[in-house]
Amino acid sequence: MQSIKHLVLGITGGIAAYKAAELTRLFVKQGISVQVVMTEAACQFITPVTMQALSGKQVYTQMWDAGIANGMPHIELSREADAILVAPASADFMAKLVQGKADDLLSTLCLARDCPLLVAPAMNKQMWEHPATQRNAQQLIADGVTLLGPDSGVQACGETGMGRMLEPEALLADLLATFQQQPLPLAGKRVLITAGPTVEQIDPVRAITNFSSGKMGYSIAEAALEMGAEVTLVSGPTALQAPAAAKTISVKSAQEMLNAVMAHVNNQDIFIGVAAVADYRPASPSDQKIKKSDSTLNIELVPNEDILAKVAALPKPPFCVGFAAESENLLEYAEQKRKRKNIPLIAANIATEALGADESTLTLLDNTGSHVLAKTSKLKLARGLLSHIAKMINN
Repeated sequence: MQSIKHLVLGITGGIAAYKAAELTRLFVKQGISVQVVMTEAACQFITPVTMQALSGKQVYTQMWDAGIANGMPHIELSREADAILVAPASADFMAKLVQGKADDLLSTLCLARDCPLLVAPAMNKQMWEHPATQRNAQQLIADGVTLLGPDSGVQACGETGMGRMLEPEALLADLLATFQQQPLPLAGKRVLITAGPTVEQIDPVRAITNFSSGKMGYSIAEAALEMGAEVTLVSGPTALQAPAAAKTISVKSAQEMLNAVMAHVNNQDIFIGVAAVADYRPASPSDQKIKKSDSTLNIELVPNEDILAKVAALPKPPFCVGFAAESENLLEYAEQKRKRKNIPLIAANIATEALGADESTLTLLDNTGSHVLAKTSKLKLARGLLSHIAKMINN
């Protein structure tokens, strides 16, 4: 690093606060000046004395501190900082940031800052998955805050799922990247994404659909926003909260999804077809509910138009990325699909392992061969996929 960087490390209440000790040690080892600010709840999990010993600086916990010349630590500390990192960030503290509340030193400092703010969420999986927390996470991204994680794994409560704070080594890498002021890899790019299932009507109360949750597509939309892209998300019916900063278009059928894609594909730089689009639809949906009988019911199905293939066949197509969810012969079938649709990149996974799951694996297939993204959260997979796309575009 060219010069000493000054970091404010905010610690909120949560069992992951113990990781802040190792995090501080790693930062100091890198030559970063660390000023620790703790909430009252954080002091119940790790002591200010411990953090003072590791940082070599007084730890601040109160809004009013006579040790600051002007009596305003929320101004003084933020003006000296090159970045503020809140790790761990509890669900309560994330809500404070969204609401602009300033009822303690750390929240006031974040509100009064003129430097980048990075937040590393840490909480129970139900708290992380709650719609309110998901809305808050998306709003923080829209407000320019960088969210780091969370990760998936075994939690202190004994449950397993999303909500673990990223490990200190990963947070160090993210912070160094921020200090290096690397340009966002997709800055200025327009990305069009399809996500979720489609629903093909049989009659007014029945339909053909599939088990897609939309999690992968929504994660890609979130990661693309993090990387500086302008995102348009065309989504089939899901139970997910759409990223606040994305332009979201809700559709039901494959035909509606096709129409929406074709209406927005002009001037897009990247098209990522993640949606599980129904291959077939009923030829003649009934206007009235079909009555049950003892007779065999035959429904004629006709093929839906291939959205990805149609986009790839445009005179000046965007960079097209497909998804192949297979139950067998994964790489063989995925590569056949990539070549048949004439696209530069396809992401392949085993359908039964990926549908509805919070974690998965991806194998990326392009003209250079295959690239495996190991099992992890779908958001981290999305970041890996988009980083690969950015490299392909830049090359």
